[in-house]
Amino acid sequence: MAEDSDLEKTEPATPKRLEKAREEGNVPRSREFVTCAMLLAGGMGIAMMSSQFGDALKHTMGGSLHFERALAYDSNLLLMKISDSIYSLLITFAPLAGLLFIMAIAAPTLIGGWNVSNQAFVPKFNRLNPVSGLGNMVSKNALVELLKAVGKTILVGSVAYVVVAHDVDTILSLALLPLHTSIAEVEDMLLKSFFFIVGALVLIAAIDVPYQLTTYANNLKMTKEEVKQESKESEGNPQIKARIRQQQREIARRRMMSEIPKADVVITNPTHYAVAIQYKELGMRAPVVIAKGADAVALKIREVAAEHKIMTLESPKLARALYAHTELGDEIPQALYSAVAEIIAYVFQMRTFNKHGGFRPETPTQLDVPDALDPHHKLTEVTA
Repeated sequence: MAEDSDLEKTEPATPKRLEKAREEGNVPRSREFVTCAMLLAGGMGIAMMSSQFGDALKHTMGGSLHFERALAYDSNLLLMKISDSIYSLLITFAPLAGLLFIMAIAAPTLIGGWNVSNQAFVPKFNRLNPVSGLGNMVSKNALVELLKAVGKTILVGSVAYVVVAHDVDTILSLALLPLHTSIAEVEDMLLKSFFFIVGALVLIAAIDVPYQLTTYANNLKMTKEEVKQESKESEGNPQIKARIRQQQREIARRRMMSEIPKADVVITNPTHYAVAIQYKELGMRAPVVIAKGADAVALKIREVAAEHKIMTLESPKLARALYAHTELGDEIPQALYSAVAEIIAYVFQMRTFNKHGGFRPETPTQLDVPDALDPHHKLTEVTA
């Protein structure tokens, strides 16, 4: 039962699956919505520019019926007149064509967004398979498309019948009206019929859009096993990732060790922790931690410090506090300013002593380190 559950597509598509589908040109689309938007845009464009179109058609037809004697003897003049008429009509109807072109591009992007994929142009020879073709003809999607086509026919036909039946008296009386009046009546009836029919298509589009989005989401659903496999591929092989992390730690450790020669002092625990401190009077507001480590790394820090003759000073409580509350490159905490200042002052005094002699400075032992910053002190309190 568990295996059957893993094979069922119950999980929503992951972002990676959705991105892959978009790359293949698979995005949700509704032809009903696009058709409806195109018809609405075209109808509104014609309604707003009807007088301009009428004048252009009247002028073109009038010019075409006016025949000059010279045209009968010069075919070039006749071709020029025809081309001028066609050019005039193209200029007149260009705004409507532009509106439809823009709507043809914009309408699909409202559902599924803008998407350009080369995969759509790649030939798929499996579509030539007659067996799969017959399967598509009797599929669920084909049945839904058939029902939509029948529903559109019934709905549009019913609306058209109601509109025409309502205006049947006006239609019968058109022959008795003056020409201009009858043309105006026909124009009003056509526009009214058009928008009523398109209104019926809006209802169909309002049903089709959620259906297409739901179908798209269901088609891209994944099994639990597919989700697990994709997660593994995305995250990579755990062994490889562990190896990469190990190499990154090694690189960071080598970089840290290369900074130790710049340190002024290394404060130790004395064996478990080691923290290298650097301080420059010019350019530094407070001493900075440039290296730190525990156990084996602490031992390596002490070895590098000894190799480069960097002073090492034992202060277990301060070493633990610095190790616990600082990161590489951080300034020391303000609460440790006093303790670290004593050590830095001692280091500078020792340099002067080693160079010029005189009185040997005393090693600082009673350093002011707050118990709240010492992890060992907190652990002792919990144990007690």
